[in-house]
Amino acid sequence: MKKLLFVLALFYSLTSISSPLWMRYPSISPDGNKIAFTYQGDIFVVNSNGGQALQITSNPAIDYMPIWSNDGTKLVFSSNRHGNFDVFVVSDKGGSPTRLTYHSSNDYPYTFSPDDKKVLFGAGRLDNKNSVQFPYARLSELYSVPVNGGREVQELTIAAEDVKYSTDGKTLIFHNKKGYEDPWRKHHTSSVTRDIVTYNADSKVFTQLTNWNGEDRNPIFIDENNFYFLSEKSGTFNIWKGTLDNPYAEQITDFKIHPVRFLSKSTNGILTFGFDGEIYKLKDGESKKVDIQIYKDNITNLIMPKKVSGRASGFSVSPDGKEVAFTHRGEVFVTSVEYATTKRITNTSEQERNVSFSPDGKKLLYAGERNNSWNIYQSSIVRDEENHFYNATLIKEEILVDNKEETFQPQYSPDGKEVAFLENRTTIRAINLKSNKIRTVLGGEYNYSYSDGDQYYTWSPDSKYILAQFFEFERWTSDIGLIAASGKEAPIN
Repeated sequence: MKKLLFVLALFYSLTSISSPLWMRYPSISPDGNKIAFTYQGDIFVVNSNGGQALQITSNPAIDYMPIWSNDGTKLVFSSNRHGNFDVFVVSDKGGSPTRLTYHSSNDYPYTFSPDDKKVLFGAGRLDNKNSVQFPYARLSELYSVPVNGGREVQELTIAAEDVKYSTDGKTLIFHNKKGYEDPWRKHHTSSVTRDIVTYNADSKVFTQLTNWNGEDRNPIFIDENNFYFLSEKSGTFNIWKGTLDNPYAEQITDFKIHPVRFLSKSTNGILTFGFDGEIYKLKDGESKKVDIQIYKDNITNLIMPKKVSGRASGFSVSPDGKEVAFTHRGEVFVTSVEYATTKRITNTSEQERNVSFSPDGKKLLYAGERNNSWNIYQSSIVRDEENHFYNATLIKEEILVDNKEETFQPQYSPDGKEVAFLENRTTIRAINLKSNKIRTVLGGEYNYSYSDGDQYYTWSPDSKYILAQFFEFERWTSDIGLIAASGKEAPIN
């Protein structure tokens, strides 16, 4: 495909930001005087009472997850400046970071050893051959690497995350990972939610401390018997304080709606955490927002030309074969096959996907994530004398399906009279474009979706049937079903 350009406005901070939002991964220094955090892919350090933040890193790559050394002079963080995420160490005053890990996996730092000689980090490399997880790549293992550089060593073969040492250095506390689930998902309850676990290095004994069916995360030892952690047990993530014998002894914070994230603790008991995009400090039982000012240059120009010939997705060739529709960076484009002409069809702050042409080539169908849900949209060439989108002078967008349900993967019927789509990932429905009436073709009970976009269906050439995968025998094995488009008959296997 030709090299195509369009002008994209990239929204970064202005020179100064007095009330920045979405500062993440706050980490308080051991003496409680400074807070390191991530903002717009860079590491900053600010006084724990607030004020102007010092920018530590400025690489165009993503730098995040800062962790303090125990002596408060160094920070380790994760950065993808060499492609994948590696662990780096840098002075708390800034400077050029030193790369510690070189593996092709993604590496994420958790803590320094008590003597500051090594860093513990998580990575999905290779389980011990005796592990039940071997060789499952989705669950990470725990490794260490010397702070001065050297060979990495696997410490634990199990998926231990957010690992911290006890004050005597003999015990590790962490939350486990038992299966795949988006870590940012809220109110998740299942058999794979994270629990708090300790590991005694001398006895090599694991002890699971929490066991309810919701999320417990981010534990930090107070002393050998007490610890803080984050839990959704009260409805949303808040800070809890527990003992080894009574993990849910006391709820410390009582925030509503938004979750508390990124818990850290100084040696003198001051806590920091993230809430609704801002950083808070908890001292002497009182939570207070840290007022931070950030002064930074833009890492790129505010307006940049971007090629759209790479990383495009959702291709659809027009019926006459003269143009191609595709999505790039969440927008719909159409390009000519013969000429160096490309037209941008959508220009929204939300994502569009699943683009396809109508049978006559005069309309485009796609899903858009607007109004808090995925909906179905159609763009049409308005002027009769214009036959192609790439040089059309007037294009009209209209909404076909707009409700609270998640609707996507739309397909025109071959006769152009109807549009089928998926509702909430598993239900196949269809809308008549003349009457606007929507009906169910295949109920959601016939399928199970594990990830977005894992369902397949297609119209028959005569527009009378839909061919789709389905579960006929209530087990995790897909069959092929022929379904009458009327929705009035059971699928034929």
